[in-house]
Amino acid sequence: MTDALDPADMREQYRTKELTAADLAPDPIQQFAAWFKETAANPAIHEPNAMIVSTATPDGRPSSRTVLLKHYDEAGFVFFTNYGSRKGTELAANPYVSLLFPWHPLARQVIVTGRAARTPRAETAAYFRTRPHGSQLGAWASEQSSVISSREELLARYDELATRYPDSEQVPVPPAWGGFRVIPETVEFWQGHENRLHDRLRYVRGDGGEGWSVERLAP
Repeated sequence: MTDALDPADMREQYRTKELTAADLAPDPIQQFAAWFKETAANPAIHEPNAMIVSTATPDGRPSSRTVLLKHYDEAGFVFFTNYGSRKGTELAANPYVSLLFPWHPLARQVIVTGRAARTPRAETAAYFRTRPHGSQLGAWASEQSSVISSREELLARYDELATRYPDSEQVPVPPAWGGFRVIPETVEFWQGHENRLHDRLRYVRGDGGEGWSVERLAP
């Protein structure tokens, strides 16, 4: 592999403003909202709501994938998926989850850890109605994470559904599709700096789920 690109030679110095505890909002959701707004306004960042969702089996075998955040508030961070997918089945058996927002152009990351719980069916249905018609059909056509023989098989399912539910027809919510709300236990705000002396400030939920404390982590 003499022509292979060597990642060890790839280096970049991050030149950003220091992040201190005094700069942070009183709670992590407010701080996330501020950073998310800045991120969304940056044209260099494609899909600022994209996050890496990491789950694990009960015996600790991890898996990760990129998913789109669809809602957040004081109750947590919400995404939608097929409950029969790998992440869905893993969360059913082991609800602990990590979310990573990789905002590289800003030299920032946000890392959330916590427990995931299914959203109420009414909340799932309300969001499903906002999806484009084609995406609604796609939720039915794809048995996510299952093995299929070919892409043609997937497209054939979609075409069948498109015939059954034309644009004028309401698509029902798939019974195996819905939301997860990640209830945060820790939220880390990472800001890159020169010489790898990054700022890492982590909110930790207090005992009994009340209040937040902030701690600084070594980079």
